[in-house]
Amino acid sequence: MKKSRTYEKYPYWIILISSFVSIATYLLGALIIRRFGFSLLVIYLLYILLLEARLLKEGCVDCYYYGKQCAFGKGKLSCLFFKKGNPKKFVSRQITWKQIIPDFMVSVVPIILGVSLLITDFEIFLLLQVVLLVLFAFVGSAFVRSSLACKHCRQREIGCPAEQLFKAKK
Repeated sequence: MKKSRTYEKYPYWIILISSFVSIATYLLGALIIRRFGFSLLVIYLLYILLLEARLLKEGCVDCYYYGKQCAFGKGKLSCLFFKKGNPKKFVSRQITWKQIIPDFMVSVVPIILGVSLLITDFEIFLLLQVVLLVLFAFVGSAFVRSSLACKHCRQREIGCPAEQLFKAKK
């Protein structure tokens, strides 16, 4: 099996694609959520902001790519707001499915709400939003992580708790 090379500095096109997938997921979720009122939309957007801040503060600060150009552009972003952490802490972290449920909720909640609206009041534009959200959140994200980001990640080689969680048991 041929080993993929890792990037010290990810190419801009990978950062653009991975950022596009994330932003498209957030925007599609927001378009669906806004149908339930401005207050719920604000809560949803604040929730996303808190998740992103948590990632920058609790994950990125300890990552190999802190202050560097990672696949998601967050290594450089994290160093603008938080001090460098301990890389050994990143490797020793344990991530469980329970811990990543909040991340999945960013997509799952709007999908459930969108489907419930489709059942009660079908609208083709809403159907398109829900289908696109499913595609970006699950297919797009899986493609970015498997083919563009994780495949070339130096932190993965050093040790990544997310890889351990998602790695298939043989």
